[in-house]
Amino acid sequence: MGYDKFKILKSKAVPLAIENVDTDQIIPARFLKATERVGFGDNLFRDWKYKPNNEIKKNFVLNDHKYSGKILVGGKNFGSGSSREHAAWAIYDYGFRCVISSFFADIFKNNCLNIGVLPVQVSAKFLDIIFKEIYKNPKTLITVDLDLQTIKIKKTNYKEDFDINEYKKNNLLNGYDDIDYLLNLKESIKEFSKQTPL
Repeated sequence: MGYDKFKILKSKAVPLAIENVDTDQIIPARFLKATERVGFGDNLFRDWKYKPNNEIKKNFVLNDHKYSGKILVGGKNFGSGSSREHAAWAIYDYGFRCVISSFFADIFKNNCLNIGVLPVQVSAKFLDIIFKEIYKNPKTLITVDLDLQTIKIKKTNYKEDFDINEYKKNNLLNGYDDIDYLLNLKESIKEFSKQTPL
């Protein structure tokens, strides 16, 4: 199952200035029953968004209508805890295409890359600048250029480069998951098998 191609993303951002956000906070364990990637966005940060009686917590950032966009800006050590893929699925299904942090848990980072969410790791200093700009102006636009591997705050032109695995970068640019990538090589594999005796 592929996803939309990721080339250049220009968007406002939602600031979640909390460190050590783990996967159980991103998507609580009680919502992990489904095996497809749809429907998880409704329960993204469920226990932070709602009280036990399902009343909305007005002070949580995802419930604050002045913040919106396809970019989620998180604190240091985002996505720690269990290896559940559903955390990345919930972020994608909610509508985020990019998560920015100064540090990601490796498994969460790879789960995001596998489904079309770009995790952009920036310096602590640049992350602090991003938060300040968003709080100052919630309409602040951030440009993430995957091809150039740069992230820029439009108004100030503050910019920083980021790293990404070349294979994962190619998949994101083409909208491939791992299976799509292999299927794209089908003819090459057939040709190779013809030329290679058993």
